[in-house]
Amino acid sequence: VLKIAMLRPSSDAVFRSVAGDADEPLPRQWTRAEADALMRSDPPLSPWKVVASQVGVGVVAAVIAAFIGSETAAWSALYGSAVVAVPAALMARAATSRLVALSPVASTASLLGWGFMKVVVSIVMLAVAARVVPGLVWPVMLATLFVCLQTYWLALLVRGRPQ
Repeated sequence: VLKIAMLRPSSDAVFRSVAGDADEPLPRQWTRAEADALMRSDPPLSPWKVVASQVGVGVVAAVIAAFIGSETAAWSALYGSAVVAVPAALMARAATSRLVALSPVASTASLLGWGFMKVVVSIVMLAVAARVVPGLVWPVMLATLFVCLQTYWLALLVRGRPQ
């Protein structure tokens, strides 16, 4: 049997300096007060605000669709926003539950499970769309769905950079 010796990085490979980095000091550990000050200056974005913005964008799209198109187009736009907002609300519920704070394993399992449910609910809502909204206008629904999905980017832009 042929055995090949392979080089393995040691456990302290992360702390070794690369050529040119020898003069850079290792980062220092923050105190609790410094970490708290950073959290106050850059608060996390609530997932519920993103869900609310998706609903708001959907309502605006429905009003525009009602003026330009018809009542059916408005209902199609509302359903398109619901296809985004309802699964996002499920995920926001999972991200803000007490289970997330228990342990990293419980948090990961919870978020993966709810993420799977988010995908399933989205697919089911798209599959039954024509039955839920009689006379569904697919281009309006899909355009609203796309615009509502873009609120994730909008939320990050509005949040801005930390001070």
